[in-house]
Amino acid sequence: MEVSEEERRQVEEQVEKMMSGQGSEVTLCDVGLDQSKPATLRKNVTYIVAAVIFNDKEEVLMVQEAKQDCYKQWYLPAGRMEVGESLVEALMREVKEEAGFDCEPITLLLIQEQGPQWIRFIFLARITGGTLKNLSAADQESLQASWWDRQSALSLRGRDILRLIDCGLKYRRDPWHPVTLPMDMSCRHVVQRLVLVYMNNDEKIWVLVIKAPALHLPTAAAVKTHAVTWAANMVVQEAMPKAYYDHDVNTLGAFSLQHNGRQHGKTDGVCFNTLVALVPDYVQRNEDGEKVEWKGTERPPPVENSRYVWCEVRTKTLKEKLLKMTKNMSILPVHSLY
Repeated sequence: MEVSEEERRQVEEQVEKMMSGQGSEVTLCDVGLDQSKPATLRKNVTYIVAAVIFNDKEEVLMVQEAKQDCYKQWYLPAGRMEVGESLVEALMREVKEEAGFDCEPITLLLIQEQGPQWIRFIFLARITGGTLKNLSAADQESLQASWWDRQSALSLRGRDILRLIDCGLKYRRDPWHPVTLPMDMSCRHVVQRLVLVYMNNDEKIWVLVIKAPALHLPTAAAVKTHAVTWAANMVVQEAMPKAYYDHDVNTLGAFSLQHNGRQHGKTDGVCFNTLVALVPDYVQRNEDGEKVEWKGTERPPPVENSRYVWCEVRTKTLKEKLLKMTKNMSILPVHSLY
């Protein structure tokens, strides 16, 4: 089935909307819903917020832990989101409790996940008020806070934060993706909405869409046994099972993020609006397992499931933006820690 020009315009409008950082209500989930349970904070999902905050000297804000298992060690202000909070509210609360400062987010820097049950949202933020917490204010949240020059010896609770600090410094000096902050839009499950693209050697580009009830970008639920971004693999497996093993499914990052945690168990989900590239596996082998020369294809792999169809992107400006974003990875990173 070829899409009509009117349908093509509708698809391109949806892609344009995602690329501009906007969201869209999750009214249906196309794949994996039968393997997913509604997200319920503290029951089957845990969201962590972490703050990367610098002063004018590019020293980073650190807090000294009060918990017994990491007593007196240092870490970024971070903690679990509480029931009824938004991600930004959780960030502001954690920084206030652990470091004494009021803050506001600048952008999401990075998202790390180990499946829907553990997702960490790392923000670059700035101080807006308050005072640095000292030992006289020590409590169960933290012992004190301090600015760290990143050179002095410091007993770290975990070295994982060094990468986050580096990421914050790089973004502060040269932002490589647009400012991205969570949008207040409800979602029941943890889901991935896909702008799934295929490019050929002539830089033609196609987007995979689902036909009914109207042409739309696929949405897939994250399943507990896999990374959140595995949802994209589930879509490709359903749409073109024969081609699946000859291609890599690469989630390049998120255009935007939707979350609203006000109704416990009903709106604790998160929707990741993502850019996904379907890339041929260039190492091809014959029946004897010997490598054979790769011959590029002019068109995307054929869809085998009648629910799906490829739609070619023909609007020049949109095509150029998609190609640039795909090649430069100028998008909020989502890293799976599996």
